[in-house]
Amino acid sequence: MRVRGLRKEYPGHVAVTGIDLDIERGEVFALLGPNGAGKTTTVEILEGHRRRTSGTAEVLGEDPGNAGRAWRARIGIVLQTATDAAELTVAESVRLFARCYPNPREPEEVIHHVGLDGKAGTRVRALSGGQRRRLDVALGIVGRPELLFLDEPTTGFDPKARRRFWELIRLLADDGTTILLTSHYLDEVEALADRTAVLAGGSIVAEGTPAGLGGRALSVATVRWRAGEHLREERTETPARLVRELSADGAEPAELTVTRPSLEDVYLELIGEKP
Repeated sequence: MRVRGLRKEYPGHVAVTGIDLDIERGEVFALLGPNGAGKTTTVEILEGHRRRTSGTAEVLGEDPGNAGRAWRARIGIVLQTATDAAELTVAESVRLFARCYPNPREPEEVIHHVGLDGKAGTRVRALSGGQRRRLDVALGIVGRPELLFLDEPTTGFDPKARRRFWELIRLLADDGTTILLTSHYLDEVEALADRTAVLAGGSIVAEGTPAGLGGRALSVATVRWRAGEHLREERTETPARLVRELSADGAEPAELTVTRPSLEDVYLELIGEKP
């Protein structure tokens, strides 16, 4: 995926100010930002659901603004909110969607991957919110997409279901599926994303790996340790040097920890919401 100078204007408002993006095949790329930052607009343009004002976009080798049905069969979309056929069962829904694609996955396999084995015969209207969300994911991946758009995919998932979903995303990426993810769960981004970009005010304010975003890997660290009866703490840009000094006698200090700002700390600072 290659995006250059992507811009979207509405009367009296610029939603996306001219962003550049490169996403490689098989990469899990997370797009972060507060509500109103331009994430949804950007993703909808890349999905071919919204026209851009200017700039260029190439997705799976085509312009999404002009792409046809064959191109759409190569992408999968899991929207934040989705409509469904409430009277169909889970299995019927997945089988129905599978018939729309030239080379779908086996519906039973997909139902298993999203943890709905025990609900295959249940009507969609009888599912809980989290279960309906899992069905949304199943419908998004059943077509064996080359590119998968995931908009807040684990909203409503319990911790066990989220971990199972993470395993699925890793399997898809290992199989060559490119994944563009939006999520407010920063632990999810840290667990899944190869790279991430932060949008604020319609512009990309930072881009990089979750570990290095916004200079995170080089930021000041806090070193804590116990010296006798007292807990000590020191902030330093060179924690390794300090640890070596503290261990000069060959014994590591008790209760030694080295911490750097979390991804959440860096993200809030980037979007101007640092407490």
